[in-house]
Amino acid sequence: MKKLSSCSLFLLLITFISATQAKAQDVATDPTAYMNAISDASTNMNKAYMAYISASAHSGRKRKIEKMRDQAVESILACQSTITYMSPFKGDDSYRKESLKYVQLCYKVFNDDYAHIVDMEDIAQRSYDDMQAFLLLQQATNDTLQVAVKRINKAQRDFGAKYGVNIIDQKSELSDKMEIANHLGEYRNKVFLLFFKCNWEDNQLSDAFTQKNVTKIEQIRSALDKYAIDGLAVLDTMKGFDNDGALTDACRQALSFYKEEAETELPKLTNFFLQQENFDKLKAAMDAKGDQRTQQDVDAFNKAVADINAAANASNQVNADLNSGRNDINKNWMETDAKFTDNHTPYYSG
Repeated sequence: MKKLSSCSLFLLLITFISATQAKAQDVATDPTAYMNAISDASTNMNKAYMAYISASAHSGRKRKIEKMRDQAVESILACQSTITYMSPFKGDDSYRKESLKYVQLCYKVFNDDYAHIVDMEDIAQRSYDDMQAFLLLQQATNDTLQVAVKRINKAQRDFGAKYGVNIIDQKSELSDKMEIANHLGEYRNKVFLLFFKCNWEDNQLSDAFTQKNVTKIEQIRSALDKYAIDGLAVLDTMKGFDNDGALTDACRQALSFYKEEAETELPKLTNFFLQQENFDKLKAAMDAKGDQRTQQDVDAFNKAVADINAAANASNQVNADLNSGRNDINKNWMETDAKFTDNHTPYYSG
């Protein structure tokens, strides 16, 4: 089976510190300065992460992408170090501890869990269930981070209320770009899973045809038809991402191909196997008659040979057309997904 492009992991490293009132003076005595020290560290971490996401979408240079991933990890560690060595503010360690927990979680997710997710990409090619688990793990990772973001926001506001800091809700360009990247990842995952579900079933046909297992082929054909119909219904409810329907259009083309394959083309191939089976029985009976064959037997057998040869040619043509169609939709999917990701992932250099 060809390895198809799947969705990248878009971690929810949101800039969780809002702009605060006044300029920082003394971190030990000024609560605004204290909050801004944490804010600056976390912003640097997010900048490095967003730069990595941008490079992953827009650059084909693997070394550059890997280098920027390493830089993102280093920036998380730097943020962690900064917060670790900050003292409690006037004996109050609640906000610092909550901030540190969040950054440590970011490191674990990106360095440990991310590595596990990357390893799963090869596993995900083995079955639909594994791919679904792969995407669910990505979503669970983001959900965990969302909970952590809510906790750090609450800790920030509690700290501000306690020490009289006026917290200003203000989105930055960085946080806007990270939010777009996260929504893009969720959108791609949803469409990709519809495509992959049918693509995986279709790839199971190879072994079934090699074995000439009509029962297995019929099971796959039935599942493929159902998944294609269900997927097309889901696509009918989806809007384009930022008014761009290219990805759903590519998925629709693929699912329409699979539906046509299941409902029209695969029955032709299974019918040929049945014809082949009947011909083999006829040939065995003909061979068993030996010298007792009649002219009628010979004429019937010759007609059967002509029929099975014609059926074999037709079957070969169906297979050739299906293989050509598969190559076209896989190529179209991968090219569309790459272009779609390039178009909609915000550019960011840090």
